[in-house]
Amino acid sequence: MPVLTRDEAQTRARLLDVHRYTIHLDLTRGEEHFGSTSTIHFDAREPGADTFVELPATGLRRITLDGADLDPAAASDGRYPLTALARGAHELRVEAEPPYSHTGEGMHRFTDPVDQATYLYTQCCLADAPAVFAAFDQPDLKAAFHVTVTAPPEWTVLGNGIATRVGDPAEGHWELAPTPPISTYLMAVAAGPWHSVRTEHRGIPFGLHVRQSLAPHLDTDADELLDLTTRCFDRYHQKFDEPYPFDSYDQAFVPEFNSGAMENPGLVTFRDEFIFRSAVTDAERQTRIMVIAHEMAHMWFGNLVTLQWWDDIWLNESFAEYMGYQTITEATQYTDTWADFAIARKAWGYDADQRPSTHPVAPEPQHVLDTAAAELNFDGISYAKGASALRQLVAWLGEKNFLAGINEHFARHRFANATLADFIDSLAHACDRDVHGWAEKWLRTTGVDTLIPEITTTTGGDAENWRLIIHHHGSRPHHLAVGLYDQSPTDPDRLTLRERTETELPADGGTHSHTLPGQRPALVLLNDNDLTYTKIRLDPHSWDTALHTLSGLPAPLTRATVWNAARDMVRDGALAPAAYLDAARAHLPHETNTPITHAVLTFARTHIADHYVTPEARPVALTTLTELCRDLLARTENGGQGIRLTAVRTAIDSATTPDTLHDWLQAGTVPGGPRLDPELRWRILTRLAALGATTPADIDAELARDPSATGREGAARCHAALPDPAAKATAWHALFESDDLSNYLFNATAQGFWQPEQLDLVQPYLARYYPAAVAVATRRGTTLAVSAATHAFPHALVTDENLRLGEECLRTAGPTPTLRRRLTDQLDDLKRALTIRDTSY
Repeated sequence: MPVLTRDEAQTRARLLDVHRYTIHLDLTRGEEHFGSTSTIHFDAREPGADTFVELPATGLRRITLDGADLDPAAASDGRYPLTALARGAHELRVEAEPPYSHTGEGMHRFTDPVDQATYLYTQCCLADAPAVFAAFDQPDLKAAFHVTVTAPPEWTVLGNGIATRVGDPAEGHWELAPTPPISTYLMAVAAGPWHSVRTEHRGIPFGLHVRQSLAPHLDTDADELLDLTTRCFDRYHQKFDEPYPFDSYDQAFVPEFNSGAMENPGLVTFRDEFIFRSAVTDAERQTRIMVIAHEMAHMWFGNLVTLQWWDDIWLNESFAEYMGYQTITEATQYTDTWADFAIARKAWGYDADQRPSTHPVAPEPQHVLDTAAAELNFDGISYAKGASALRQLVAWLGEKNFLAGINEHFARHRFANATLADFIDSLAHACDRDVHGWAEKWLRTTGVDTLIPEITTTTGGDAENWRLIIHHHGSRPHHLAVGLYDQSPTDPDRLTLRERTETELPADGGTHSHTLPGQRPALVLLNDNDLTYTKIRLDPHSWDTALHTLSGLPAPLTRATVWNAARDMVRDGALAPAAYLDAARAHLPHETNTPITHAVLTFARTHIADHYVTPEARPVALTTLTELCRDLLARTENGGQGIRLTAVRTAIDSATTPDTLHDWLQAGTVPGGPRLDPELRWRILTRLAALGATTPADIDAELARDPSATGREGAARCHAALPDPAAKATAWHALFESDDLSNYLFNATAQGFWQPEQLDLVQPYLARYYPAAVAVATRRGTTLAVSAATHAFPHALVTDENLRLGEECLRTAGPTPTLRRRLTDQLDDLKRALTIRDTSY
């Protein structure tokens, strides 16, 4: 399907007013196709206007304009030309039989291997609405939607409006309440024999929906989910003057979903991994409610007021990200969520912002020329960096002014579209600060500033003073806190906060000096409380203090800030990976915060052990991690279950010999707990497969024990991980030479294929990888392009040859835009790993 350009969208928006979509979907036409009949009511503003409508690329059956038949043969590549339109009202009707999707785009179809029940759901964002229904598919042509559905009689249908079964129940007819004006990418339907839990809150029906095989797991958590959902709902109503703008609030947890979730009005869809089949940490529960709060924020940021064009993705995602974290901090028991954001989510933004593909949070419109370019910007910059910028804006502006500006923005643009300029104007009306200047420095620029402290001491008369000099490398203004910490007089391994002082650094870098009274602190921490978006360094004395007392810092957010500094130093070549592992070995056994423990172990395992140390040094790094996990398990025998589960997972992934894993698998438990649930059993089996310590028969036996969709993915991952030439050949064929794998099975197979323990075995596939990735991205589209360049990328081969072959591929015209962007990022990470590989072990 061709991409829509910004110029085309602007032209069409000048020509048309779209009022209403009347859509009927027939989901009873077999396993390959569904029926789609779309009627679009619109006005042409000018006589003789020429434009086009997007429609299903295949399966077009009939098209009429104002009752007159048009020639279906005039359709080309998902578009139909509409020429010489008379000025005034028109009715366009399109009948089609589009195919179901198995890649999470358009109308996705999934059959549960547990009970053979089938489920369908739509994913129309960003430009996949025409795979489901005919549309003028751009965000600024909002219209009301009136949708009806025919489905098997035993199914339940969900949608943007309240769904009502009509007529004879045996005929399976459903009608969805008409929506207020929304964009085409937000239209949503989900259908199947859902298991549902329903309630009502503030006069609005709320629902949770999962496939039948997950019913027991939803029922276990339903009270928690509904309680936290309604708490967030109430908190948004305290913040926002505009009430929730839709008639219902359903949350459907759907299979094989590509994103974390999608903010469809009235029907938010989530990946169903958020319905936990196995034990999870407190951090994972916190992440789940953060995603719920994030998607709920979109009901205002994105759905009530919608971006005009895709250059303003940040108006959707940055706000939802910021509001998600802030709202659960205020409304739920998860009060340390900004520490989680700092240590985990923010790193996504920092990494993206240091790659060649970086872009401003709010790029200039001319830099997002089409929907293909827009799709690339759903990344760590639009989410994590944008949310960090908003956190900085709130610190600088004050929350009262920030919320006043937001509410003015909603009032001005409700059920319409808006731009960055519109939003900044609303903020400017609410305060006396130069918000336009702030936006230019923060939202229109790229890269990460760095703040480096220098400390000197002086003595004047009887008073001792010290001077803090901040070297600001960058161009943004910063409102930040500086934390001053002293060693505890009663415990040398702990630090106490002397003072946290806030300061403002002007834009355009430079050196800034502050003279402070008293002795210099043991540790001086820039950006304490993580209010701004910048890399920091520590002065030598403070870094030495941190190495000895990091776990003794009193607040999780402070410890996260120091760990982030250490991570950045490793990535920048300023700290040896071995030194990071030593710090983790010393301090994680005393850490009480699960997100920090998880983030540090993840960086140590997936970045340092797999990429930043040589193959010869890798076993020693893994042994260090194994010993660290053993310490964590010893400390958490009587509590700290989130940290304990995190340690068990890392211990499994870091095992260099199979004996302990075999013992755990045979016993069905880790000594002292936890018991081995399906997630842990598949994790162990995957590691045993990589070590060559299991067999295809063992994998098949485990699949018989767990025949779920997750079990199928686990089996695919394990078979691909076996150190056997035939297993690799089978996996390669499934990935790149056959189009049978769904998106999730593709990812699972790819995750198993490239194992660092099997470099000699997988090396011959390297030369085949880049042409194969180009071919699969071309054949199978955006989702599989992303998968081919991420899960299927040869991460294990940290070699000059891999870099050379990748750069040669990028010099050709072959890669699709999505594949090109993702490969560019992967190769930049590969260059970094080659530069900082450490041989200190």
